[in-house]
Amino acid sequence: EDQGIYHSKVRDMISDNQYRLLVSINDLRRKNEKRASRLLNNAFEELIAFQRALKDFVASVDATYAKQYEDFYIGLEGSFGSKHVSPRTLTACFLSCIVCVEGIVTKCSLVRPKIVRSVHYCPATKKTIERRYTDMTSLDAFPSSSVYPTKDEENNPLETEFGLSVYKDHQTITIQEMPEKAPAGQLPRSVDVVLDDDLVDKVKPGDRIQVVGTYRCLPGKKGGYTSGTFRTILIACHVKQMSKDIRPLYSAADVAKIKRFSKSHSKDIFDQLARSLAPSIHGHEYIKKAILCMLLGGVEKVLENGSRIRGDINILLI
Repeated sequence: EDQGIYHSKVRDMISDNQYRLLVSINDLRRKNEKRASRLLNNAFEELIAFQRALKDFVASVDATYAKQYEDFYIGLEGSFGSKHVSPRTLTACFLSCIVCVEGIVTKCSLVRPKIVRSVHYCPATKKTIERRYTDMTSLDAFPSSSVYPTKDEENNPLETEFGLSVYKDHQTITIQEMPEKAPAGQLPRSVDVVLDDDLVDKVKPGDRIQVVGTYRCLPGKKGGYTSGTFRTILIACHVKQMSKDIRPLYSAADVAKIKRFSKSHSKDIFDQLARSLAPSIHGHEYIKKAILCMLLGGVEKVLENGSRIRGDINILLI
């Protein structure tokens, strides 16, 4: 409110044609501490209220844009304190809380459409009926049955209008705890994450990611009865890649220094670079030069008879 940050963020969201707003939990904590702790501990009610408030706010900024999308979504970021966990420390006390989980993506399912609203037409009465579908992976309180209606109240047959029905993208991924954080000699644990709508296809196997989402258990049914064991999943509201931050950022001053260094003929640059590789290890200059050559890569040669020698250098250090 006081700085108008989210005013501009919502305007950017509208101009980018998006429907997910990233909210920093720190801003919310500063403005309204009680609501922020309730949001973290009772995610289902609070997130629905939050998203409804976002929809009202978007409608006040741009009424026609608010009608384009059925729902607007909130993604959370910021510091989560004790709710910042790994798949191993994700225990039952976090159920229905918002948690931030770090790990490596081990497998991704295909992106499939999931029905949100189906439209049915009755040729006998010339009426159309609509049905909404929710399951345990949506934030709604009561999951509906996932069976299409085939007859209306008077037992007239219904035809499903697939073109008018509304679908959303749906993908499940599995994230595993990072090997450097797992205790030695134990198998790494994993947790399933459900990605919907615009979050699908953001990550691929092997990525190190941070997922913020709601932790929830799905009842397991055996023979129609709910069994005592539950499968738990994480319903994501924001996915952030962690490996992207490692890329070095060069300022203009750095580039000028690099150019100046490359033109200084006072020292042999190859020696200088080799010496600054692993500076805590003394001597072994021959090996350091070899490693430097390996880092910079070689030159690929294509011989006259068509065979090629690859340019990658391999070093065996014993």
